[in-house]
Amino acid sequence: MTQPRIDTHSIGTDHDSVVPSTSTLDLGVIGNCAFSALIDKRGRMVWCCLPRFDGDPVFNALLDPSESGSIWSFELDNFSHSEQWYEPNTAVLHTRLHDTLGQSIEITDFAPRFPSRGRFFRPLTIVRRVLPLAGSPRMRIVLQPRFDWGREMPVVTRGSNHVRYVGSAQTLRLNSDAPISYLLDEMPFVVSRPFDFILGPDETLSGGISDTAREFEQETLSYWRNWTRRLATPLEWQPAVIRAAITLKLSVYEDTGAIIAAMTTSVPEAPGSSRNWDYRYCWLRDAFFVVRALNSLSELGTMEDYLRWLTNVVVRSAGGHVQPLYGIGLEEALPEQILDHLPGYLNYGPVRVGNQAYEHFQHDVYGNIVLGAAQAFHDNRLLHRAGIEHFQHLEAVGERAFSVYDQPDAGMWELRTRSRIHTSSALMSWAACDRLAKIAVRLALPERATYWSERATLIGERILTEAWNEERQTYAESFGGRDLDASVLLMVEVGLIAPTDPRFIATVDALEKHLCDGPYMRRYEAPDDFGRPETAFNICTFWRIDALARIGRKEQAREIFQAMLDARNHLGLLSEDTHPVTGKMWGNFPQTYSMVGIINCAMRLSASWESVI
Repeated sequence: MTQPRIDTHSIGTDHDSVVPSTSTLDLGVIGNCAFSALIDKRGRMVWCCLPRFDGDPVFNALLDPSESGSIWSFELDNFSHSEQWYEPNTAVLHTRLHDTLGQSIEITDFAPRFPSRGRFFRPLTIVRRVLPLAGSPRMRIVLQPRFDWGREMPVVTRGSNHVRYVGSAQTLRLNSDAPISYLLDEMPFVVSRPFDFILGPDETLSGGISDTAREFEQETLSYWRNWTRRLATPLEWQPAVIRAAITLKLSVYEDTGAIIAAMTTSVPEAPGSSRNWDYRYCWLRDAFFVVRALNSLSELGTMEDYLRWLTNVVVRSAGGHVQPLYGIGLEEALPEQILDHLPGYLNYGPVRVGNQAYEHFQHDVYGNIVLGAAQAFHDNRLLHRAGIEHFQHLEAVGERAFSVYDQPDAGMWELRTRSRIHTSSALMSWAACDRLAKIAVRLALPERATYWSERATLIGERILTEAWNEERQTYAESFGGRDLDASVLLMVEVGLIAPTDPRFIATVDALEKHLCDGPYMRRYEAPDDFGRPETAFNICTFWRIDALARIGRKEQAREIFQAMLDARNHLGLLSEDTHPVTGKMWGNFPQTYSMVGIINCAMRLSASWESVI
């Protein structure tokens, strides 16, 4: 019998005898780069959007904790406690449920993903396998998919070994060797043998149910083990880095190459804050950081996929305005609406679909485009190196960056009612020009290298002069401003200023004094559209760790990094925000920005492999 293992930190155990809320971020993620699903400690599937990440949640209990919420659970009579862990180095999740009589079952969850016929097989299919471990436990299956954001009850039809859930826009089919009568009636029955459940498109299986589930599991395990085996991990914190890398990979929509910011919508940044946003889209800023983090682990496939998507954005823009985010199928319009019929996470509404930020002008986007594509000009390992034609497209982006670098915008924090010349936006415009100069050198285009170098110098000098606040002895969030903002820490990360520069060190000191609550760091100090932020923004804490390590305060950086590792859930995953008092996770989940921070800081802080070999 396989013993529970976990490759992050100690296994989470749920000892509640009363059924807890389905609104919790103690969740595991399964997926296959086409869709994903979230499963809680008790093996309940509480979130799954189909047919893609930004689609209709057929299981929505995460945002509807009432009885009308849609869920897929295996409920054990006389439940006592549970254990949950990932099969090491994979995206295959195990959950063990125990009852008060010492009886137990194990649930194995995954979405099939493996190479087949020269391509990746990644069907819109969930496989759930239930195995009895001890005694004669009784289990009740609750399978209640809904459509149209919970407003549509499917028409249910049955066959000898399948159930169809027919909706107006899509139909799901469950193939199972469990008793269909017990399943439909939600009747408890004894788990006397293994049972398999395959939920997906309305198609007949080509093989037997058990054989198909077993084959899919073995092939999926093999894929993930081979994928993680090729990662260039640091010496320290390898399990945390591998889990973060797998989570980032699961956030890729491989069909187009887009990378989502998170898998959920409307998990609030803080309780009752109304800071509830839909993050199931591709922000060019977030995607760049994901690509760079995976590149640092020598995982280049994600960058190659993303560049396919990014090239479409660049070519279509033709040197004009680029939105900060797009739909994963390159959709431009993402109109925001509120769904009043859903109570929201922990009953904290509103539930929003779409994101009004697509209408924003956020000038850092141009730098993020160039930064995201830059490695493709320098890396000889790539199957398709970028060349002159790609450079010319990026030059158009660079021209746009130069034209707007000193113009007011909404900034990277997407302020809805305030516009300024944000330091972080100008910084990314500088990065665009700086990287274009380096690419031109690589392509042996000396005139273009000089052209872009001169523009980078001009922007850089203005940032270093006009963003400095002499009174507060810090770089401020905007030209001529005085408010503090954690994003100025990126000045070192992209290379504008040396970490040993006294002004940067003074900035780190000021940010620690005014934005930090213990190890955690907030985004900014000035009130925004919703007041003062209550929670710490995880990526800012990771930027702080990186800055401390660069300026020589490595031990302090390691202490804060450990605090962030401790803030993860029982499976090693992070959301967007951490409450500095309760330590509770808030914000959409899992947040790619946060998982990126784990990788970047581990790479920065780890001892060298040379120290042990």
